[in-house]
Amino acid sequence: MTIRHCILSTLLIVLSISTVFGADWPQWRGPERDGVSKETGLLGQWPESGPKLAWKATGFGAGYSGVAISGDRIYTMGDEGADCYAMACKLSDGQRIWRTKVGKAGAPGWGGFTGPRATPTVDGEMVYVIGQYGELVCLKAADGTQVWSKHLVSDFGGKLPEWGYSESVLVDGDKVLCTPGGSKGAIIALNKTTGQTLWQTKDFQDAAHYSSLVLCEIGGVRQYVQLTAASVVGVGVDGKVLWRADRKGRTAVIPTPIVKGNKVYVTSGYGVGSNLFEIQNTDGAFTAKEVYANKSIANQHGGAVLVGDYVYGYCDAKGWVCQQFDTGDIKWSEKGKAGKGSLTYADGRLYLRCENDGIVALIETTPDGYKETGRFVQPGFGKPQTWPHPVISGKKLYLRDQDQLLCYDISK
Repeated sequence: MTIRHCILSTLLIVLSISTVFGADWPQWRGPERDGVSKETGLLGQWPESGPKLAWKATGFGAGYSGVAISGDRIYTMGDEGADCYAMACKLSDGQRIWRTKVGKAGAPGWGGFTGPRATPTVDGEMVYVIGQYGELVCLKAADGTQVWSKHLVSDFGGKLPEWGYSESVLVDGDKVLCTPGGSKGAIIALNKTTGQTLWQTKDFQDAAHYSSLVLCEIGGVRQYVQLTAASVVGVGVDGKVLWRADRKGRTAVIPTPIVKGNKVYVTSGYGVGSNLFEIQNTDGAFTAKEVYANKSIANQHGGAVLVGDYVYGYCDAKGWVCQQFDTGDIKWSEKGKAGKGSLTYADGRLYLRCENDGIVALIETTPDGYKETGRFVQPGFGKPQTWPHPVISGKKLYLRDQDQLLCYDISK
């Protein structure tokens, strides 16, 4: 075989793998942690019964962990018996490949919400997970073997949030980062291979809530943005605080921040609402100026998604909302057609997942109004609420709901 034939054969193999597996969704809220999928060629209108169910699998245990997808595998977490587990299953049918104990099972806080809350983060040959009681564990993606483990409370001085740790690990280069919270330093960075501590933010000591860190570049400087019940903060890659803005939340501050250019958008529920901050870098000195603070989107935990110039999400008082990013103005709101829930964007549509009644709705991404182009009721929904966010990868829609995982074919 000639060199040219070898190259062509290799390219064909790569293309075939890409076609079969599609774009990975290797962490919480997707590749960029923004709830946006780059998939195209998806159904713009669903049939009356909804898209085709490709497969259904069970055996995932109790909990609210989402799914991460890398290559031909799906990763998630769940409680079974006295233990909390991380697990991998086949992308083709959801059948389990391995399962590894992470820590203890249970329901931190009142309400009886049993199970892990975090989504695994897949980085090459490793998977990183956080249990609801603060176990931080690195596993081999191939077989689930533990590489190293730490504890956010005993090792880093963190204090367990009321409803347990919910953050999903962030990987940046050779570092893994998360937020134990507390007086020893709210945010930590560890060597992703060994678990060795690289730094802890001694100049930032907020208590941990439930949001996950995002990686971004603002003012030409790479940094990590986090939201707590007291602050919005930007931390440099060396662990030094670059900027911080007071921003008081209530009860549970959960949604992940959204960063666009030098602007940082945050929202939380319980009547607090949304804020936009403009971050300026003047000769290495950062400042944070609040652009607006309003109640346009007071989002409890379903998250918000930025598409173009508009933010979409569920507001506790108004229902589903389209909000102008730069001004905070509401373009439309709709409370009667779909209940409270989470959302993900792909190919010109938003996928809404309602937490109480099993409804999954497809709507156009437009500031002109709520325009639904399909809905169905997922099988097996019920209490406790359906909180994992929808995941889109490889022209498939994945819905985790406690012990079951549903995979729908949404290709044209």
